[in-house]
Amino acid sequence: MPRVSDEHLERRRQQILDAARICFVRKGFHQTSMQDVFNESGLSAGAVYRYFKGKDELVVALASTAAGDIRARMEEVIRRDPLPPPAELVAHLTAWIDAQAGPEGRLRLAPQAWSLALIDDNAAEPVRRTMTGIRAMWHAYVERMHEQGWLPADADLDAVTAALFGLLPGYVLQHLIIGEVDRNQYIRGVATLLPYGPPARSEPADQGSKP
Repeated sequence: MPRVSDEHLERRRQQILDAARICFVRKGFHQTSMQDVFNESGLSAGAVYRYFKGKDELVVALASTAAGDIRARMEEVIRRDPLPPPAELVAHLTAWIDAQAGPEGRLRLAPQAWSLALIDDNAAEPVRRTMTGIRAMWHAYVERMHEQGWLPADADLDAVTAALFGLLPGYVLQHLIIGEVDRNQYIRGVATLLPYGPPARSEPADQGSKP
């Protein structure tokens, strides 16, 4: 019997995740059954369970892939020369967040994954891993801020990293739950608190990103 290629396995995994996202958006996480996912994906129960044990693993995987995309975008921005000021970095990332937090966006599932991580050890490990990766990107940015002379010579870089880390989850929660947060206002607030470098430019939402 020929071996199944890694590319085929990844396509099948993505097929299941796409189906789960559609179901969660359509019916909500709690009202969605695994049978709904089977039907939407067009796959058998055995095929789906080969990749995911249940809904919790699906929602964590969806949120983790979104977090991985944020990390990749952060890495690209913080490597720019000259170094973008904090408000410009936040402008870039919140544009992507807005595009991914719409009615069918993966980021709408992030709070669900975070809450699962508090009560489920299996969910906690991947959520912690993705969050730690994002925090590492913030630390790399803070190191460059320090090199630029934007921070005091004796600044506690870990402390600055911990404070900046909260900017994105804070925006996500306000965007999803309060619903009236103004992105440009948020960027201006960051620029006021962290007035480093040239004035930040508000970047438009990334219309090319798929939810």
